[in-house]
Amino acid sequence: MGTDRAGAGRLPDALFATGTSSFAEFLGAHAPEMLPGGRTPPGAAVSDEVPHGTTIVAATYAGGVVMAGDRRATMGNVIAVRDVEKVFSADEYSMVGYAGSAGVGAELVRLFQVELEHYEKLEGTTLSIEGKANRLGMLLRSNLGLAMQGLAVVPLFAGYDLETGNGRIYSYDITGGRYEERDFHSIGSGSVFARGALKKLYHADAGQDHAIGGCLQALYDAADDDSATGGPDVFRRIYPVVATVSDAGFHRLPDDEVAALVERLLSGRRRRPDGPTAPVFPDDESGEAR
Repeated sequence: MGTDRAGAGRLPDALFATGTSSFAEFLGAHAPEMLPGGRTPPGAAVSDEVPHGTTIVAATYAGGVVMAGDRRATMGNVIAVRDVEKVFSADEYSMVGYAGSAGVGAELVRLFQVELEHYEKLEGTTLSIEGKANRLGMLLRSNLGLAMQGLAVVPLFAGYDLETGNGRIYSYDITGGRYEERDFHSIGSGSVFARGALKKLYHADAGQDHAIGGCLQALYDAADDDSATGGPDVFRRIYPVVATVSDAGFHRLPDDEVAALVERLLSGRRRRPDGPTAPVFPDDESGEAR
């Protein structure tokens, strides 16, 4: 970042200049080695030598969106961490979760949080929901070198659109490609099973409680079939991280509240281990499949 004034005990000149509203661009210009993509990729693939986080699910509801993530990180067939957190607030009206290399994922989330805060401070306003989604894709593209060596990270972004009053969900590929998802989505090794569960449980006009319950059921189904996805650990009191974003802003459910919901889920699973069912045919009068 330079030592223009640092030698005299003062901050570098770069911090006093009128800069770009992108913190990543600022850092890339003055200290590129501090960016995840500025590091030298390892010489060989290291996919089984670092902890990897897995399944994240998200679903919209009337007036908002919910995101939930399991707490397990694995190294090959070993459980590396039992209580890792993979769902975070991005800013007041959005949140982000990640699957993939845990260390790189956590760093990407912190950089994204600073990126949004930096923009807000310099521009005096917040980015639109699409603008935030695009910024995350830009940051992800800078990690492509590490991703090709087994340190891939795939985020899931969701937020509340202040213009339309709806929750929106965006998924990504490792090259930074951005895709808006309808209604619900999941990422990580258990995503196929989680998405199958959400497909049967999702209702567009349902409220927040139904969406949260659907996401918890989806994570449970993912853990039931995918060894890298952790289920609720009631003995250690380790529960999924569940968060919502609505016109009231970001809200993470307290562990006690999630624990109560998990107890209800487990009570149902004791009677039917495969979880709730969906009607085979739609209701004759409404046409709705419930």
